[in-house]
Amino acid sequence: MGELTRRAILLAGGGIVGGIAGAKLTSKRPPLAGTTSLQPVGADGTMNDASLLSETPIFRHTVAVENPTEILADKIRAEIAAARDEGRPFNVGAGRYSMGGHAIPTNGHAMTFDNGFTQINRGGTTYRVHAGARWSDVIRALDPLGFGPKVMQSNNDFGVAATFCVNAHGWPAPHGPMGSTVRSMFIVRPDGELVRCSRTENAPLFFATMGGYGLTGAVIELEVEAEPNLNLEPTFRKVPSRDFAPFFVGAIESGDVNMAYGRLNVDRDTFFEDAMVITYRAAADQNIVPPASGSGTLSQLSRHVFRAQVANERAKDLRWWFETGLGTMFASGPVSRNSLINEPVVTLEDKDPTRTDILHEYFVPPGRFADFVTACQEVIPSSYQELLNITLRYVAGDEESVLAYAPAPRIACALLFSQEMTQRAETDHARMTQALIDRVLDLGGTYYLPYRPHATNQQFRRGYPNAEKFVAEKRFYDPDLVFRNGFWDRYLADMA
Repeated sequence: MGELTRRAILLAGGGIVGGIAGAKLTSKRPPLAGTTSLQPVGADGTMNDASLLSETPIFRHTVAVENPTEILADKIRAEIAAARDEGRPFNVGAGRYSMGGHAIPTNGHAMTFDNGFTQINRGGTTYRVHAGARWSDVIRALDPLGFGPKVMQSNNDFGVAATFCVNAHGWPAPHGPMGSTVRSMFIVRPDGELVRCSRTENAPLFFATMGGYGLTGAVIELEVEAEPNLNLEPTFRKVPSRDFAPFFVGAIESGDVNMAYGRLNVDRDTFFEDAMVITYRAAADQNIVPPASGSGTLSQLSRHVFRAQVANERAKDLRWWFETGLGTMFASGPVSRNSLINEPVVTLEDKDPTRTDILHEYFVPPGRFADFVTACQEVIPSSYQELLNITLRYVAGDEESVLAYAPAPRIACALLFSQEMTQRAETDHARMTQALIDRVLDLGGTYYLPYRPHATNQQFRRGYPNAEKFVAEKRFYDPDLVFRNGFWDRYLADMA
């Protein structure tokens, strides 16, 4: 029953209809996750990311699989030195699932980490992990020992150090971003020195690197907190969207919820009027916790139904009907915690070469969530964009990272759009995004940085008031500005 538990509620029905006409931007699709590099250099010397809209010229691409730490550090030092000598930028990535060139150094030296080394430490409370390990590697290593990651992103394809460098959160409750679970790390600084960082050792570098988008050095190993794997049982509750926040936050703060998320309906007739709350608590029977499962036949069926929502209101209605009704019966049985988080991005991959998936995420004070719903109702339906899904999660406050997006508890609102790959669609998407960001900033919230660079510089400074402090920290460790990427070039270079 476990394989059904989360994926069953994505089922719906309907057919696929086309979108907007216009000048095509690009249709290059990268290899699937799990290959040596998700976004290898093209024959024309370019690199892209998950948006497929960030095609960027680079000078050289290398893959780093070395372990132990010192051997990998030597390889990084050599690449940094070569980049500095040639006056080129250097940056490290893993899957490159960001959507604005955040791990791509323009005309520079790009390195991809790919090593799944994971080793649990004595006592099982923490594990050592190579920076290039994917979360699927971590689950594979910890699951037979009865443990799993305490916090990870909602899919298992992403690199562990990459998660730390964007300080991503997940849906385990009631935790904050993944960085809050990192005990220590080893990083090669821009000067080539290998140092250990933690909350008590080289702490300023630790907090600048947490959510620092790889601009302060190359993380090569981490010690991260583990969590016992458990059998969990779900509960489902449908509520009006404007009542979602108090119900959701109240359930999580009750103390017995282990995992939780929410959804809103996305059909245009009743857009964002209804919400679904899904919470998981420890099952009574913990005698046998089954091995972590992965994607199965139902997951593949879910993809077809999920993709049928593009320009198809009937499909959106049917999906919501299933998600709040019949799907809850399919998904009512116990499931292991590791099975819930062991899901790859490719499960719902869009195989249409004329479209691409674009994510947004907004972090909203719980007391202003109803106003966020109103803002979305007024902004999104007037665009050309096809919203396929919104997932709502709880994020505890982060008082550590310099570029914090949740300085206090927030409801994280992740929206998945299907965008036609045309200039007209890109222009419209930028307009809509800027309108949403303005509304969220007015509510005291902010937006997540790893996605399309549509925010204006003024919006960025308003949402991240510590940006200048971050730039000062970066200049201290990297006065030659060797570590650069698309995020630096777009938003931070003019502060340096």
